[in-house]
Amino acid sequence: MADVSVVKFATEWPNYLYIATALVSGAMLVWPAVRRGTGSSVSPHDATLMINRQDALVVDVRSAEEFGKAHILNARNVPLAQLEGRGGELQKHKAKPVIVCEDGVRSGGTAALRRMGFQNVYTLAGGLSAWQQAGLPVEK
Repeated sequence: MADVSVVKFATEWPNYLYIATALVSGAMLVWPAVRRGTGSSVSPHDATLMINRQDALVVDVRSAEEFGKAHILNARNVPLAQLEGRGGELQKHKAKPVIVCEDGVRSGGTAALRRMGFQNVYTLAGGLSAWQQAGLPVEK
């Protein structure tokens, strides 16, 4: 009997609009975590700690042109489209934490590195723009 009343409630005007609104807003809350892929993100401050204390490797997956304009000191440029093909270059760093510098357009570098067997992979939250806004040095 309770099942019938739930269905009746859900199908009556305007209740289904409330239910749809709740589902859409829940999906919007979950979407950023899903889009980010596997792995955690680190702030620019936490990234500098990892670089200085754990010798973390920074992999910049932006294009070579963007990388040439400005990039994090000592970062390796491996464009996202070439990441899996050039993964062998990074294999000697597998034991280190790896911080992926990407922008919102090119997300997925973290997941690609995890597929290649890297365990400690992090995304730089906000990418290079957050790094620069924090006043941290870049190479040009």
